[in-house]
Amino acid sequence: MAFLASLLHLLWMTVTVVPYTLAILIVRALGGHSRARYRIARAWLKLSVDAARWFIGIRTRVAGMEHLPTDPAQGVVLLVKHQSTYETFLMPAIMPRPLAYVFKRELLRIPFFGWSIGSLDMIHIDRGQRAEAFGKVLAQGRRLLAQGTWVIMFPEGTRAARGERGQYKSGGARLAIEAGVPVVPIAVTSAKVWPRKAFVKRPGTVDVSIGRAIPTTGRSPDELMREVEAWIEGEMRRLDPDAYAASGAPAHALPGRAER
Repeated sequence: MAFLASLLHLLWMTVTVVPYTLAILIVRALGGHSRARYRIARAWLKLSVDAARWFIGIRTRVAGMEHLPTDPAQGVVLLVKHQSTYETFLMPAIMPRPLAYVFKRELLRIPFFGWSIGSLDMIHIDRGQRAEAFGKVLAQGRRLLAQGTWVIMFPEGTRAARGERGQYKSGGARLAIEAGVPVVPIAVTSAKVWPRKAFVKRPGTVDVSIGRAIPTTGRSPDELMREVEAWIEGEMRRLDPDAYAASGAPAHALPGRAER
C-alpha cells in the first residue's frame, strides 16, 4: 500500500509539473516579474505538499512562525536541517516571503523541474569550482537579501539520514554576516516519513521547529554556525527522540504547535 501511494504521488507530481513549468516559461517570455514566476512555482510546491497528505498521509506540524521577521524589507538567511526532498518543497509553501535556494547547477538538467527553477531568481552553483561558487553566492545573495527575499541554505550540504548529523559548513553564516542580516535555524524531522533517497514514503507527521532569529553583527562565521548547529541538533533530539535514543540526549518541553 505504501508503495502504491508513493507511486501515485510521484505520478501526480510528474504530470502536474508540466503545466506549471509552461506557465513559468510563458510569463518569463512575456517579461513577467520574477515574483510572478515565483508565485506560480510556489503554488505547485504547495500542491505537491498537499498531495503528499492526500496520497500518503504526510502531515506537517509547524512551531515558531512567530520568530520570523515581519518587516517585508528584512532579509534573512534560513539555515535548515536537511533529511529529505520534502523540506525543499515545504519551505516555500509555509514561508511568508519569497525564498531563493542555493542549489547545484546539475538540477537545471531535470526536464520541466529544472527548467522551472532555472527561470526563477535563485542561486545555482558549480560545486566543482568552490571559490567561484561562493563568490556567486555572496554577490547574488546580497542582492536578493537587499530586496527582502530570504535565502535558504542547507548547512550540511546534503541530506542526512534520520538520527545522523552531517558536517555543518559556514557558508550560510558567512553570507548572512556579509549581508548584515540575521540567520534563522530550522529543524525538520522529514526522515521519519520520507527517508533519504527512498522511493517509498510512510504516513506520519513532520515536525518543523523555527528558531529565533540570531543577529550576526560582530560574529565570526564559525562561531555563528556552531550556535546554529547546536540549536538545530538539540531540536532534532527533542522532536525525534527515538532516532537519538542511543545517545541518551535529554528532551525538553515542546512549544505550542500548529498542525497542517
